[in-house]
Amino acid sequence: MNDAAAFVASMGGAVCAAAGVLAYAVRNPSATLLAPSVHKGVNMRRAIALTFDDGPSESTPELLKILSVYGAPATFFQCGANVRRLPQVAREVAAAGHEIGNHTDTHPKLHFKSRDFIYRELMSAEETIEGATGIRARFFRAPYGVRWFGLREAQERLGLMGVMWTTIAVDWKWPADRVIPRLLNGALNGAIFCLHDGRRTNAHPDIEVTLRAVREVLPKLMERGFHFERVSDILCPTKN
Repeated sequence: MNDAAAFVASMGGAVCAAAGVLAYAVRNPSATLLAPSVHKGVNMRRAIALTFDDGPSESTPELLKILSVYGAPATFFQCGANVRRLPQVAREVAAAGHEIGNHTDTHPKLHFKSRDFIYRELMSAEETIEGATGIRARFFRAPYGVRWFGLREAQERLGLMGVMWTTIAVDWKWPADRVIPRLLNGALNGAIFCLHDGRRTNAHPDIEVTLRAVREVLPKLMERGFHFERVSDILCPTKN
């Protein structure tokens, strides 16, 4: 190989390596290169954090009933657009003792977006959630799990910690018969489960798969000795 060919080959390798690092930073749940985030809690307790994205929706009250039956607190990452459509449902989530997080205003993919766009999406959701519920969100989850340049600054300005997941249910696409074993197999101390009580910003979404999965998974996990915590609790090593 001559010098020119060697240079081209080395440059190609460098580009591939950089692309690999960027892909990891954008999508891997454990990555923190683009913004501070967590993807699991402490492993000292037999606890799991249930989280629900894309709400509130018209079916969220049914989910709240199921969680109440099992005494299971959860964290709901809500979209500002959905909160504006259903402010009373957002208040019901808060009144039931669940935690509310920020899931952007309109549920966009953040990659290739400007820093200003990213900040406005987070800020608008933050203001909408606080206006409807009186709660200032402390946690943020990026739609589709996609982070991008500028997210770190936006989170820092708004005092938000990013939250990814240990196990994602794929409940927006898969049937319940696939979702249920995925969650059961992903159960471990400190796990953060990602499910969905909405479908992006769609009105009247069909979340029957999610509801069935929660109905069947929670009692099975409780039989195995697990209990459920909010994200803020599962990150705390001193919680009793």
